[in-house]
Amino acid sequence: MKLSKYIDHTLLKADASLSAIEKLCDEAMEYDFKSVCVNTCNIEFCKKKLQGSDVLVCCVIGFPLGAMSTEAKVFEAKDAVLKGADEVDMVLNIGRLKDNDLDYVTNEIKAIKEAIGDKTLKVIIETCLLTDEEKVNACKCVLAGKADFVKTSTGFSTHGATFEDVALLRKTVGDGCFVKAAGGVRSREDFEKMIELGADRIGTSSGTKLIAKGE
Repeated sequence: MKLSKYIDHTLLKADASLSAIEKLCDEAMEYDFKSVCVNTCNIEFCKKKLQGSDVLVCCVIGFPLGAMSTEAKVFEAKDAVLKGADEVDMVLNIGRLKDNDLDYVTNEIKAIKEAIGDKTLKVIIETCLLTDEEKVNACKCVLAGKADFVKTSTGFSTHGATFEDVALLRKTVGDGCFVKAAGGVRSREDFEKMIELGADRIGTSSGTKLIAKGE
């Protein structure tokens, strides 16, 4: 696979203007990234801007805390797909995971996956807030909920993806789902190491600095 297709070109800042989102889309097409990852208010703009290209529109829901009700997340996910999202990155309920209420976490993932049908679902587990045991439990919930990816981080908490976390997630899920590393991947060395450790996708705002055009 081309290196560019590992990248979800990401802009999730609260102050992101439409001109900045337009630049994100232009860069994604120029570098042939896998997707742009944006907040849901920007889905329709990106869908129109990216028309005719193979760059996907990815969005985040329940972001960045994951503490919304399941019903709210399901509504947001359905709305995102109606507006044109190809992929949905949801934040799981971290508090419920820490309470060891794995049924709650699994059922929420399952409900959102059912709501979006054949669209790709990535589950952000916010590894920086979890023990290794909790990371493993989160992965089990992701697998049981039939999501397509487990994702390390929102990029809005204490730190993003680490090599150790990517290796642990890959080991835990095996071939059961894909792994996305996000947050803090800003150098070519880190980018390549994440892939070597088992990341199938990289969420970053630094994609244009990580690879050369055409890679």
